[in-house]
Amino acid sequence: MRLKLVPEQTNIDFFRWQWLTMGISGAAVVISLVAWLVLGLNFGIDFLGGTTIRTESPTAVDVGAYRNAIQPLGLGDVLITEVFDPTFGETRNVAMLRIQAQDGAEAITPEIIASVEAALTALDPAITFPSVESVGPKVSGELIWTAILSVSTALVAILVYIWLRFEWQFSVGAVAALVHDVVVTIGIFAILQIKFDLAVIAALLTIIGYSINDTVVIFDRLRENLIKYKVMPLRDVMNLSVNETLSRTVMTSGTTLIALIALLALGGDVIRGFVFAIFWGVIVGTYSSVYVAKNIVLLIGVNRDRTPGSGAESKAGTQFSTGA
Repeated sequence: MRLKLVPEQTNIDFFRWQWLTMGISGAAVVISLVAWLVLGLNFGIDFLGGTTIRTESPTAVDVGAYRNAIQPLGLGDVLITEVFDPTFGETRNVAMLRIQAQDGAEAITPEIIASVEAALTALDPAITFPSVESVGPKVSGELIWTAILSVSTALVAILVYIWLRFEWQFSVGAVAALVHDVVVTIGIFAILQIKFDLAVIAALLTIIGYSINDTVVIFDRLRENLIKYKVMPLRDVMNLSVNETLSRTVMTSGTTLIALIALLALGGDVIRGFVFAIFWGVIVGTYSSVYVAKNIVLLIGVNRDRTPGSGAESKAGTQFSTGA
């Protein structure tokens, strides 16, 4: 009496809608890039510089009243947002105040922070300030380039690793799938305007690692089957490999999503952006491992002359780039 999400033997044709899935993936990437360029990202304090003050109070948050209380301080445009979370309850009202660094200053001074807290306390004596975070403009600029460098380095390292372990065709397919995952994840953050900070960069690196692990499992089985079935068309060998690893893919992704759903519901707003990025990345990464990476490899083709064997048997399965 074992739980089986997927039958032990499946015969799904994952290439049946090959061009449709490729079109969907291409459209998703284009839409994500357009959203990124047009809407922009809702950068957190890590990348903008300035100070974020978190407030808590048993009294309901009145954004307009907060803004009127701070306006006489002359701090410019102060972003005030109320934080909603089902775990807070009726007596816990949370708001975030984001104050950009002032001209010529590396960070908001302690005196300015004290004056903001005093103005809000005069408005609501029960208010508290559980956290205050400050980042200078210079540091935030360095963090942006460090984030770009970290993601790019991870992609290049994976490209080299897959190239050495398999063939260059596999590395191109794997990295194309990873770029797809990263771009689409950033795109959903631009569309939904979810706060984008260093925690999300950590989530992107986690997504890259998770997605490539799933892809490598499929590629490993594909390499074994290329040796075993020398005269079977490449398309059929790929279908067989994905079907043979489908149960593992579904179980791994499914159990991961269960944990992430629990964190989304109960983890609180502080880590919600990080968890959402991984949640979305697991879904997109599983899709790209099945429908993007192997499609790229099929389009490029694989030189099967290098597989173990000799004579006509070794050469009988070559040139399957048109095996669709």
